[in-house]
Amino acid sequence: MKLRAGIIGLGESWETRHRPALRALSDRFEVRAVCCEVAHLAQQAARDFHAVEVDGFRALCARDDVDVVLILSPEWYGLLPVLAACDHGKSVYCGAALDIEDPTQANLLKTRVQQAGIAFMAEFAQRLAPATLRLKELIATRLGKAKLLFCHRRSSVSPGGSPRRPTRYCPTMLREMIEQVDWCRYVVGEEPTSVVGIEHACTEMRDGDDYQMMSLDFSQQGELGTGAIAQISCGRYLPTAWPEAVAFRPPAALQVCCERGVAFIDLPATLTWFDEAGRHMESLDSERPVGERLLMQFYRAVTSLVRKTSDMSDAYRALMLTLAARQSFAEGRRIDVRPQND
Repeated sequence: MKLRAGIIGLGESWETRHRPALRALSDRFEVRAVCCEVAHLAQQAARDFHAVEVDGFRALCARDDVDVVLILSPEWYGLLPVLAACDHGKSVYCGAALDIEDPTQANLLKTRVQQAGIAFMAEFAQRLAPATLRLKELIATRLGKAKLLFCHRRSSVSPGGSPRRPTRYCPTMLREMIEQVDWCRYVVGEEPTSVVGIEHACTEMRDGDDYQMMSLDFSQQGELGTGAIAQISCGRYLPTAWPEAVAFRPPAALQVCCERGVAFIDLPATLTWFDEAGRHMESLDSERPVGERLLMQFYRAVTSLVRKTSDMSDAYRALMLTLAARQSFAEGRRIDVRPQND
């Protein structure tokens, strides 16, 4: 069965991830329509896949020859394409992570997707990165349960700060934090029970902050510090005018201290781990590309006879945890985030 796809937005990963993946999976997906704010990009992509260029995401979602919608860039329209897809019963692959700062909007999105009965998948690429999948194997076999996780993302900022609204090539800090939260939840394999958030305000940044950090406690028995703890941070404090500083000793994307060893991940395919036998370094570049893995997972979710709701739940949970960290900083206290209280 081949799914007829409509594409909304062509983001920074179009040439490196989405376009090659759609080419490789041409037996699963057929691009029928393309909609993008940048006209020449839409024309080029439409010509490349023998599709039609469409003016407006609502018109694309309403097309009879479109089965699924691939939202690949966070343009100005925010949640509107997802809601339009829900109105027309079209399943959604959301390559633009959810930049929602209002819990009411998050609840609205979750409710609309559930009512529409569509498949919804947020693109959390770290989950299906070869290094992550191998780490999960090692946790189950050699390293034991994760105890401490350190997940850091350091990026540069243009002079004067980045705009509040995300651009095609500048994701918001909120979006980056959501992706890291989901990654840590996936590696630990449990739900956090409390969160503490820290932010550093910078008057030179137009979006307010140049550093955010949150600590997730995965203790399950109500006693803090008895379960895994994840420290997640995102910093934008190095100007692009300092290229040597930006490239100097970048931290590992994820460091995990386990019961019987420690592992370091450099995305997407390098894993270095240590146990009592010493150092082990694995390069997993021969694995199937992340873009193909993601689209195959979406394909299975759409074509399965059993409705899958976990993808929407994971996206919603990661978003609410990130917003809870902001609440923690604003109120100066630890926030209880046990699932039954959501």
